Amino acid sequence: MRRSGAGPLPAEATTYVGRRQEIAEVKRLLGAGPLITLTGPGGVGKTRLAVRVADSARASFGERVVFVGLADLREERLLASTVAERLGMGDRSTKAPLDRIVDQFRDQRLLLVLDNCEHIVEACAVFVDALLAECPHLVVLATSRQSLGVAAERVVPVSPLAVPEPGENAAALASYDAVQLFTERATAVVPSFEIDEDNARDVIRLCKALDGLPLAIELAAVRLRSLSVRQLADRLDKRFTLLTRGSRGAPSRHETLRALIDWSYELCDEQERLLWARAAVFTGSFDLDAAEHVCSGGGLDRGAVLDLLDALLDKSILLREEHDGVARYRMLETVRQYGEDRLRASGHLTRQRLRHRDWYRRLTARFAEESFGHDQTAWLGLFIAEHANLRAALDCCTTDPDEAAIGLRIFVDLREYWLLSGHNTEARLWASALLDMAAADAPARAHALVFYGFLALIQGDRPAYESALDDAAKLADVRGDESAQAYALHIRAYAALMGDESELAAEQFAQAADRFRVLGDEAGELWATFNYGLAIGRIGDLARGREVLDDAIVRYTDRGEVFWRSWALWSRSAAEYLHGDMEVARQAGLDVLRLQRTVDDRVVMAFTFTVLAGCATHQREPVRAARLLGAASTLWQALGASPANYVAFVEPMQRDIGVVTGEIGPQAAAEEFIAGTALSIDDALAYALGESTEEEPEPEPMPNPLTAREMQIAELVAQGLTNREIATQLVIAPRTADTHVEHIRSKLGFSNRTQIAAWVAETRRAKAG
Repeated sequence: MRRSGAGPLPAEATTYVGRRQEIAEVKRLLGAGPLITLTGPGGVGKTRLAVRVADSARASFGERVVFVGLADLREERLLASTVAERLGMGDRSTKAPLDRIVDQFRDQRLLLVLDNCEHIVEACAVFVDALLAECPHLVVLATSRQSLGVAAERVVPVSPLAVPEPGENAAALASYDAVQLFTERATAVVPSFEIDEDNARDVIRLCKALDGLPLAIELAAVRLRSLSVRQLADRLDKRFTLLTRGSRGAPSRHETLRALIDWSYELCDEQERLLWARAAVFTGSFDLDAAEHVCSGGGLDRGAVLDLLDALLDKSILLREEHDGVARYRMLETVRQYGEDRLRASGHLTRQRLRHRDWYRRLTARFAEESFGHDQTAWLGLFIAEHANLRAALDCCTTDPDEAAIGLRIFVDLREYWLLSGHNTEARLWASALLDMAAADAPARAHALVFYGFLALIQGDRPAYESALDDAAKLADVRGDESAQAYALHIRAYAALMGDESELAAEQFAQAADRFRVLGDEAGELWATFNYGLAIGRIGDLARGREVLDDAIVRYTDRGEVFWRSWALWSRSAAEYLHGDMEVARQAGLDVLRLQRTVDDRVVMAFTFTVLAGCATHQREPVRAARLLGAASTLWQALGASPANYVAFVEPMQRDIGVVTGEIGPQAAAEEFIAGTALSIDDALAYALGESTEEEPEPEPMPNPLTAREMQIAELVAQGLTNREIATQLVIAPRTADTHVEHIRSKLGFSNRTQIAAWVAETRRAKAG
């Protein structure tokens, strides 16, 4: 199970014809400016053009091309978080998502495709403007029905496909993009279809009637199943003539597409129309089970839904895709909006949204009950596919106190999903909105406050954590909610463990585990238990800590649980690294990484690479240690966090960096560290697990990883200047100097200024030699 990241482009790239000149022109513009916006009406092919351009431009951007679809996004506040998640970044700090994106991509060349910006165009404009101001090597390719209005924007209107003029012979038609697309779609419906002198005139009439709009051509071509090209062209001619009666001009493209969709709607029977309209409440994709529950009833039999889905697939109203062996369905946004308009006109939109919300409430309740076991990865994979629908369901819950009470329960039941998917900031936004709306006595309020506090804690937002935990504890005490009390105590213990107050943490974890055991909450008990094992190992009772941790790992394994088992294994590895057997620590860390092939929890991977780097240091493998630390650094940076947030690791990490630097020298250590940062997630896993094809992957030739400006600042650090003195000398803001020094430390893998000074001295000696 892999989360979205800088991976494959949407499937539209494989179902596209023509536009060679447009592709070439937009590619040229990508090299001439930082922002290109493809504009045009719905259905004209903006998304497909953007996908083709991005795919063909991969080599120019070193494969760093990321596509972010925004059609399903309704909350402007989640724009930056959505982009950060698609970039493969985590969410473990209070730093704003925009700032985290800037930090990671300030010096990197990247093509970012933002698709369907029109419904949040102002938010997109502000976001893009801020990105481009800080990331000089970033190029943004946007699609929108209107321009973003940002400085340096190049607007490229996307025209309909070229259509032939009347009188063209059959042989010449194949050179027109509109005809190529029509032929491709026609042969998918009628394999024997081909253009000849008998039907050429009708093909021309049809393409002109559709104004060369790709979506319109696709919808019309489906009708060849029951009509000839001539019959189809006749009907389109009549429809669009009636549409523009009394007008001297040709039909507008918007009217053309609307009329075509109207016609597709009218050609559906009543049951198909009903399903089309009701399915429009889904955002993103949905599966058969969801469709049967949400769309049935009120004149639509549940047993008929599958056949109706098949009918809408035949008519190109629905598109089919597959996730983990399960068929899912979606609509193009123009078609979905049409269905939503029909549903609104019928007066049933609110009722249908509530049915949608109810389905996802039931699904999240099942997740909470059933995901603690062998089906955990399947459940997590399902909710990754359902993320857009979860947003819609939670949004539906923000309308009144009763709905918000339901939303709080959904929020709490998705605890493991929020943590694994990395949507920490988004989870906190939903929780805040729901807590503000819900009544003071909402049943799930105390649990929601506890989990909100935990998210704030792991992001480093101590004030929000303290406030939420205090409110949760008071509310749980008033209600006698023993479960919420136990979880609040457990999170307090977690905070103590992070702050290296291990004795307090051990005491509180033990109490929490006992309370969970009495309540019959095995998931909570094991969560507190393995943390207890780590805490008592930290205070010197390593033998007992090993016993507790091993027992927790066995119980997790017996249950088939993977997510928290990874953390228990990491705790075993960390306990040994800090106070015990390095080989046992290494083997436990490798077990964590093997599990990540299915779980893909970037946070536990970052922790594990960090500990494995320490193990390699003590096992006299300094080159391996430096590379693993580089791989860890890449993950920490993407997560917006640092192991320094966990006090117990600060001194051991500094010690190990000093050992590695002393054994192979600052320059070699920096080169190996940089080689590690260049590894992809998969390559880093393979390297750590000993699966690399080479004994040691060749580091990228980078004798000096610093930019000219960073080198200048490193020299001043070596002279003993403080950050403020550096800022004064270079006439830059103190904050800018702080940022540069932090980047230098990150790139070189150093934890203090003395190490930077030593590296500068070593670099000078290397140049002199």
